[in-house]
Amino acid sequence: MYQPSSRKEADMRLDSQVLDPETAVKDGILGGNCGVISTGFGLKKLDLKLMAEELESIDVPTVFICPISLEPMRDPVTLCTGQTYERSNIVKWFSLGHYTCPTTMQELWDDSVTPNKTLQQLIYSWFSQKYLAMKKRSEDVQGRVKEVLENLKKVKGQARVQALKELRQVVQAHGTALKTVVENGGIAFILSLLGPFTTHAVGSEVIGILVNLNLDLNSKSDLLQPAKISLIVDILNEGSTETKINCTRLIGMLMEGNDFASQNVASLSLLVGLLRLVKDKKHQTGVLSGLVLLKTVCSNESVRNSFVNVGAVPQLVELMPGLNNECLELVLCILELLSSIPEGRLALKDCPNTIPNVVKLLMKASENCTQLALSILWSICKFAPEECASLAVDAGLAAKLLLVIQSGYDPVLKQRSAELLKLCSLNYTDNIFISKCKLTRTIE
Repeated sequence: MYQPSSRKEADMRLDSQVLDPETAVKDGILGGNCGVISTGFGLKKLDLKLMAEELESIDVPTVFICPISLEPMRDPVTLCTGQTYERSNIVKWFSLGHYTCPTTMQELWDDSVTPNKTLQQLIYSWFSQKYLAMKKRSEDVQGRVKEVLENLKKVKGQARVQALKELRQVVQAHGTALKTVVENGGIAFILSLLGPFTTHAVGSEVIGILVNLNLDLNSKSDLLQPAKISLIVDILNEGSTETKINCTRLIGMLMEGNDFASQNVASLSLLVGLLRLVKDKKHQTGVLSGLVLLKTVCSNESVRNSFVNVGAVPQLVELMPGLNNECLELVLCILELLSSIPEGRLALKDCPNTIPNVVKLLMKASENCTQLALSILWSICKFAPEECASLAVDAGLAAKLLLVIQSGYDPVLKQRSAELLKLCSLNYTDNIFISKCKLTRTIE
């Protein structure tokens, strides 16, 4: 059986080249300058591993990728088949007793591996060009951020709005800009621009910047001041869709892990603004952001009654048809939270589409949606059994419950279904109730 030669013997052969610079330039692998780049860094001072890590999101030419690890090669070597691999990977392949070419699976007729110096040079050159260009862009971005921050301290009115807009665009487009804002005291200054006399034009841009930053506890506490929260909520109600989404995300950031913040932030104006946002199905990102925040707000029991009073229940019920599973689960979660209070159960009972819309969701979406829907139906039917149970059965609930019981769902979910089925059967004779359970009604 074939045995590979030692690494020392393999290193003796340096004559094989599988890729030449002219071909690389012609094929677009390198743009013009090939080989060592003339820079202040010097090619050998640049670590390929570091460059590859920092350029992780960039598309690397396939000729630079080791077929075994699918990572850029640092020490490429070529087999007799013409295939090139990272030295450490092919040595490991041989050590496992494989004496074939991993790509072609051909048995090797020559036991040597040849360092591919030309390809190695091309890899270093390509990564160096990309790395230095990235560093140059990063330096340009950092310099521009500093200029804009200095300019913001001097200008007023529309000029300030324009400067903030530019800063927002830079922060959104370049991750390095975030660090520069923080290191140059930008967060504290930007926060100071929000106040009772801030125009909505300025406030919208400031909020657009803040949602891209990692705010510390002091910054969050500053934003939770009543005057600033009031401004953010006002802008949420009156701004563009993009601004509404930014306001929603910022409020969510402030409430994250802070139960006390829910009481400070939640207001009728906020709840109304969020309901308007989620009802605009043309902007799915806005629907999702709004529902996520509504769920967070409603997790605070003291807010639920206010939310019911602004007419949230019928609006959310009417919103359900056509939602994707993620949004649908959030709506059901909110309705389940509201069903935990008497006012919420009454509102759910009084909404004519609650039972039909919720029954349709059983076993139609995710198991979690089915669980939430069952919980809501249980609350309503238990609240007003004579009125709601018969409506639910007419909507096909009994047949759906039988399907859940016979499914592979969680045992607790199946037990709840059995209890709800028993509750629904109380108003019927056995024969009539059995007819209500026909699966044809479910299919229809």
